[in-house]
This record gives sequence, structure tokens and C-alpha cells, in this order.
Amino acid sequence: MPNTKTRTKTRWTREFKLQALARMEAARDVTALAAELGCRRELLYIWRRKVRAGGADALHPIGRPSHANRQFDEASAPSSSSAAGAEPQRIAELQRLIGQQQLDLDFFRAALLHVGEQRRKTGVPGATASTR
Repeated sequence: MPNTKTRTKTRWTREFKLQALARMEAARDVTALAAELGCRRELLYIWRRKVRAGGADALHPIGRPSHANRQFDEASAPSSSSAAGAEPQRIAELQRLIGQQQLDLDFFRAALLHVGEQRRKTGVPGATASTR
């Protein structure tokens, strides 16, 4: 039977996040504050880390930014000399990730075949497979 309890993703406004962080600084119990606000405790720490790294603008507002609103900022773009040094490292990292994903796919493909064979051996839907 499928899980009848589905969790919807809550979207928090930037103002809510900033107010929550202000309360977090004064709070003695962050877990109780998170329960009061109706969010996970870990989320408060994520927001705090983002604000410390990039200020209030690092907190995303509700919804996704449209492509039309994005502007290319030369100051935020990596310089060609630093990008050239990082490209081979990034390529190697992505190739390693692809290799790991291929191993995972191979494992799950073999497991699925094994389960399918066990089900075919019984011949009865819902019956347990023979251990012999």
C-alpha cells in the first residue's frame, strides 16, 4: 500500500528566514524554535551558513528565478586563468562520479534480474520463492 502521508515542500520567504535567524541567535533551544516555526532544525543552520557566506542576498526568495532575470556579471565569472586550471580537475571529478553511477546501475540491474528470476521460479504471484 502506498504511503498516504505525503509531505509537501514548504517555501519560506527571505523575510521569514531572516526573522528566524534573528530569533535563532537569541534562542536557547534551536530545536524548540524550529518546532515553533514549523521547520527543521537543520534548515535554520543551512540558512545561517548561507547568510554568513554571502549575506541576506544568499537566501533565495520563494520560487525559482526566471532566466530572463539572470544577468551575467563579469565580476562573478571566473577568470580564464583560474578556470583553465580548474577544468581538468572538474572533468576528472565528473568522470569519477559517472563511473560510480555506472557501478550503481550495474548493481541494481543485476539485483533486479535476480529478483525477477526468483519470482519466475515460484510461478505464483505473491508467493515466497523456494530456498532450494
